[in-house]
Amino acid sequence: MEKFNSIKITGIPLPIYLGITAILVLAMEMGWLPSGMIGAFLVMMVFGGLFNIIGNNLPIVKTFLGGGAIVCIFASAGLVFCGAIPTSVVENVDNFMNTTGFLNFYIAALITGSILGMNRTLLLRAAIRFLPVALCAMTMAIVAVGVVGQIVGFGFIDAVMYVAIPMMGGGMGAGVVPLSGMYAEALNVDSAGIISRMIPASTLGNVMAIVGAGLLNKLGEVKPSLSGNGKLMKKTDDDMKEGEGAALTIQNLGMGLITAMTFFMLGTIINKFVPSIHAYAWMIILVAFSKAFGIVPESFENAAKQWSQFVMGNWTSALLVGIGISMIDLGAVANSISPMYLLLVFVVVAGVALGAGIGGKLVGFYSIESAITAGLCTTNMGGTGDIAVLSASKRMELLPFAQIATRICGALILIVASILVQVLF
Repeated sequence: MEKFNSIKITGIPLPIYLGITAILVLAMEMGWLPSGMIGAFLVMMVFGGLFNIIGNNLPIVKTFLGGGAIVCIFASAGLVFCGAIPTSVVENVDNFMNTTGFLNFYIAALITGSILGMNRTLLLRAAIRFLPVALCAMTMAIVAVGVVGQIVGFGFIDAVMYVAIPMMGGGMGAGVVPLSGMYAEALNVDSAGIISRMIPASTLGNVMAIVGAGLLNKLGEVKPSLSGNGKLMKKTDDDMKEGEGAALTIQNLGMGLITAMTFFMLGTIINKFVPSIHAYAWMIILVAFSKAFGIVPESFENAAKQWSQFVMGNWTSALLVGIGISMIDLGAVANSISPMYLLLVFVVVAGVALGAGIGGKLVGFYSIESAITAGLCTTNMGGTGDIAVLSASKRMELLPFAQIATRICGALILIVASILVQVLF
């Protein structure tokens, strides 16, 4: 009993936490849950904390499948699939995540803090090498899945256009949706039929990328020489060492919050004029440019880093539950499962991870970190997938590079697809 009482979830003793959970479940079932941010956030945080501690203590799950991250996503998605979460709660969480913009709020904090908190020399050296590694790995995976698709009877073109390309497009909104419009226009058909063929590839690719991230984390523990423990680049120079940073203060958290939101606003504004490039990508470019040329004062850099650490430490599990409730359709995943289809998705995920791991090693990256960011993060479902993959691999500090892979490489995939669809269809 003493051990039971000593367990804490997000700092709250387990008996009290379970009491809060019981009241929350009752409120959900009786329709008493507050609408808007309070109700949605409470659901996400309470279930997130519970699922996270469960996942981090399940032997096989914590060792090979990503631990708490994968349980947060798929346990919450499973509750929705089984009808255990009322529709009104699902809609409220979906609205909070997407319409209200909690997802953007979270990603803005992590991108800004992660980049501004990086060593400037490290950022410049890594970025120059990162894009070529990611693009070469993606090309390798596309060719591989086309060849395998031809061998198993799925077809080279279909394997490339309906499996690989949707997986690498940057997620649902940034990838699958515009791709379906391109295909529908070229084929003169309704985009609904096209998108139904693409969603399973994107969803399964996301699942395999998350699982792969957990396995790569385990590989890094078994083979420490392959892992940088969250550091992408093998660095030996004194000018690439991280500084001590400033002491954490309440004022710094406020400064960091405003800094993150300002950069997100600027990225959104530029996206209005150049919509072909996602707002996240513009945000990354602006933050990286500011860091590279020392535009942002050091006090703001420290504040942004501290704010991102606060957000990541307190709200990652909550966000993953929100992803599971609002963005993962277990029915679509189940309906698409067949040995051939699973093989093709696996070839893409394994091919891009292997290519990025090898390519990264050649340019001075740690193989595990390169395989995760320049590899797996090109096959997940956008920003949400990046967070899930990095959380499963326990490498959230690599989010800036994951976003480069997702947003910039995803945008390039759309450009390539717009050309291929005219040639192949």
